[in-house]
Amino acid sequence: MTGRSAPAVLPWSLRAWLGSIAVLATLAVGVLGVLYAGHGEPGRVDRWIVEPTADSVRPPWRRVALALDFLGEPAGAAALMVAVVAGCLLLRRPRAAVLVVAGAAATVGTATLLKHLVGRTIHGDGNLSYPSGHTAFFTALALIAALLATGRFGLGRAAGTAFVLAAALVAGAAMGWAQVALGAHYPTDVLGGWCTALAVVPATAWLVDRMADARRRERR
Repeated sequence: MTGRSAPAVLPWSLRAWLGSIAVLATLAVGVLGVLYAGHGEPGRVDRWIVEPTADSVRPPWRRVALALDFLGEPAGAAALMVAVVAGCLLLRRPRAAVLVVAGAAATVGTATLLKHLVGRTIHGDGNLSYPSGHTAFFTALALIAALLATGRFGLGRAAGTAFVLAAALVAGAAMGWAQVALGAHYPTDVLGGWCTALAVVPATAWLVDRMADARRRERR
C-alpha cells in the first residue's frame, strides 16, 4: 500500500526559477561580503540612505519598528515559528512543518556564520552587522509561507514565482526598514540578509522534499 504522496514544499513549477534566483542571491551575498569585509563604517550607498533616518524614527512609527524588530528576536521568532508550525500540522502538512523549522534554522545559521566570516561592525562597538539576521529570518518565514500557499492553491509558474518574490520583498522591506530606522543595521546589511534567505530557503525546501520522498520510497 503506497498511499498518496505528500505535496512537495518546493512546487515543481517554481524549481527552475527559484533555483536561478538562489544562485544570483548567493553571488550577491558573496560580493557584498567581500566588499564590506572588516569594515566598521557605512559605505556610499549606506550613507545616502542611512544618515537622515538611522535611529531617528519617531512615534508612532518607532513603535512599529520596535514591534517588527521583536519578531526577529529569539522570543518573537520562536512565537512566530510555533504559530506557523501549528498551522501546518492543523492542515496535515508535516513536511511543511519540517521546512519551517529547517528553513528558518538554516537561514539564521548561515547569517550568523557569515557575520563572523565577514566581520563587518556597526557603531564601532564590535556588533557584527553583515548580513542582517532579523531580515534573513523574517524573509525566510515569508518565503516558506508563500511556497506553501503556492502549492496549496496550485498557482502556476508565473503567478507562483511572482507571489513568492512579492512575499519575500514585502517581508524583507518591512524588517529591513525597521533595522535601518532603529540604527541596528546598514542598508547593505539588510540587502545581504534578504539575499541570504533567497539563497537558503529554496535549497532547504529541495532537500526536505528529497529526504521525504526517499523515506517514502523506503517504506513501500
